[in-house]
Amino acid sequence: MKVKVSRKEHFNAAHRLYNPEWSDQENERVFGKCASPNFHGHNYELIVSLIGEPDPATGYVYDMKRLSDLIRKNVIQKFDHKNLNLDTEYFRNLNPTAENIATVIWRILREQIESKFDLKITLYETERNFVEYPAS
Repeated sequence: MKVKVSRKEHFNAAHRLYNPEWSDQENERVFGKCASPNFHGHNYELIVSLIGEPDPATGYVYDMKRLSDLIRKNVIQKFDHKNLNLDTEYFRNLNPTAENIATVIWRILREQIESKFDLKITLYETERNFVEYPAS
């Protein structure tokens, strides 16, 4: 019997969507306002889900306090109130789209969470725009 448990967190971050191989005009055509050289920000909602078998001794799939601590230490402290392009090593050479942010978060947490658990990241960039990784 597999069960999915999820933890929701929040962080605020600025970014600029930009391909350095393109002209400013091409970046603006593709990314619109998101290509502004002055950056822009989002109030991201992050949902981290683990899928696994409940432990017979505790009834837990995963200790939610432990999951919360892992997210805070490995994601929130690194991304909250940061300029993702300038203040994090993850996006120095990677365009910080919602898709890339979600996959980076997945990789960071995957290193911390045992492989017996399936890990899914849902990242809301706005109320209406969100991504899931892995997609299924």
